[in-house]
Amino acid sequence: MKILVLSDSHGNIANMEQAISDTAPQMIFHLGDCWRDAETLRYRFPDIPLVQVPGNCDCRPQEPDEMVLDLEGKRILLCHGHTYGVKSSLLASGYAAEEKDLDLFLFGHTHRPLVDKRGKTLFLNPGSIGAALHPSYGVLTLEHNRLDGSIVLQR
Repeated sequence: MKILVLSDSHGNIANMEQAISDTAPQMIFHLGDCWRDAETLRYRFPDIPLVQVPGNCDCRPQEPDEMVLDLEGKRILLCHGHTYGVKSSLLASGYAAEEKDLDLFLFGHTHRPLVDKRGKTLFLNPGSIGAALHPSYGVLTLEHNRLDGSIVLQR
């Protein structure tokens, strides 16, 4: 399974559509900052399942700040990252990963892409798909009980 991971789109629908065209994902995760952008994708690509969480700019208090999914035997946390203080360190997110027995911790917020393995947990920040200068996104592959993540820099 190929999953497209987007965050911090900030109104840049064109970059998200290009990422979908380039990756042909079977699922999309949107990690916040801009909720309505993810809703637009859901409308334009109804055949691709999309899971989203709100970011610090989304003003969606009725939505949970994070979500834990069990996908093909892997525990995956989706969050924007602001509630874990990811701009200053990954300490709180590391503790949460251990506490929640996560295989994958997905976050955005910093606009800086990251793929890092700590213990059994893969940490992935796709960067900002909405960035004017260096837009980026993440691609997850989940096959044969193996989870891999990578960052793609858009041109």
